[in-house]
Amino acid sequence: MDDGIHRYRVATDARTSHLVTGMRVDVCGRALARIAVPSADVRLIVRFDPALPGHVDVHAIGARDRIHRKRIPGGRTVLLAALRPGACETVLGVPASAVRGRTVPLEDLWGREAVQRLRGDIAETRDPRAAATLLERAIVRQAAHGRSSGVCGRRLQQALQGLQNAKVGVAARTLGVSERQLRRQFQDAFGMGPKAVARLQRFERALHAVRACDAIRWSEIAADAGYYDQAHLIAEFRAIAGVTPGRLLAELPHAV
Repeated sequence: MDDGIHRYRVATDARTSHLVTGMRVDVCGRALARIAVPSADVRLIVRFDPALPGHVDVHAIGARDRIHRKRIPGGRTVLLAALRPGACETVLGVPASAVRGRTVPLEDLWGREAVQRLRGDIAETRDPRAAATLLERAIVRQAAHGRSSGVCGRRLQQALQGLQNAKVGVAARTLGVSERQLRRQFQDAFGMGPKAVARLQRFERALHAVRACDAIRWSEIAADAGYYDQAHLIAEFRAIAGVTPGRLLAELPHAV
């Protein structure tokens, strides 16, 4: 079904593999009401739109723990780069907690001169794939002068796997760190604590399962995603999406 959005992935350079998990482009052919699925990622967003000053703007978007409903104008193209957990401070100069739940103009983080140059170069190309290369180069330049957060991405992934079946304290002991250390590392990397990140990942797993199956069995989806039971899933969907799973299901074709 054509939902008005053409989406494709953009290959990333090996030089940014430790900084960026991936890039994608969304081309909106017509004005649409959309829902933005919450994520623990920090992202860089380049928007191409004739209605914008200079036809281009660039923002950083912090982690969000609620679904955001919005309207996207027709004719807009969006390039999105997701930063690797722990890379936020290196790339943006601030910990992920500083941008949590916020949309921040990149000028406020990189400075006006650097972003004006990037915007000018991107506006000249008007090609999302070429813009992705320009954005990657800018990320590499900024990271060369940035400071490491000291967060170990592999440790975070191990912790998240452990949190599917264990409490924060147990996951921390398994990794050989204190619970306080683990919480601090999650705050630096995501802008939220371990339980909040695990909650979003559980929600994402459930949404992925819903989209992938023909006959939806909520009790099975709840168990596979890591919820205690179907009632737990329903309560979490209400808290994150503001609606029941069934109501959200009707909105899924319009998710970004």
